[in-house]
Amino acid sequence: MTLYKHVLVAVDLHPNSDRDIIERAIEIAKANGASVSLVHAVEHINAYGVAEAYSAVLDVESQLMDEAKKEMAKLGQKFNIPTTHQSLELGAPRVVVLNKAKESKADLIVVGSHGRHGLQLLLGSTANGILHHASCDVLAVRVAD
Repeated sequence: MTLYKHVLVAVDLHPNSDRDIIERAIEIAKANGASVSLVHAVEHINAYGVAEAYSAVLDVESQLMDEAKKEMAKLGQKFNIPTTHQSLELGAPRVVVLNKAKESKADLIVVGSHGRHGLQLLLGSTANGILHHASCDVLAVRVAD
């Protein structure tokens, strides 16, 4: 009996945590004959009340997106996940992941449960938001400290 057809992996582009999360997703996908996709969200930078800083914010967001594309490509290559199964978007991680899961008809979302580095600290609340709002199964993989 196949439980899953499409596994969506929310990555934070931190090599140590992403490896564990992706490896777990691949194990599940292989056992189910499922496909695996990666998704990452680069959060908007808020510059409330600082109109002069708006162009600088756009430049920083553009640089963050460029770096994220490079890291996503490395992950895809390392784990044999084609670019057609990689998604990178600007926005709130919870919203981006949930929208991508719905759009791609994912029946399992795999996320990291916590971490000790900057973006990983956000992943805890992101994982919680995904868990409570997803219309499919969610697996939170404990990320080693």
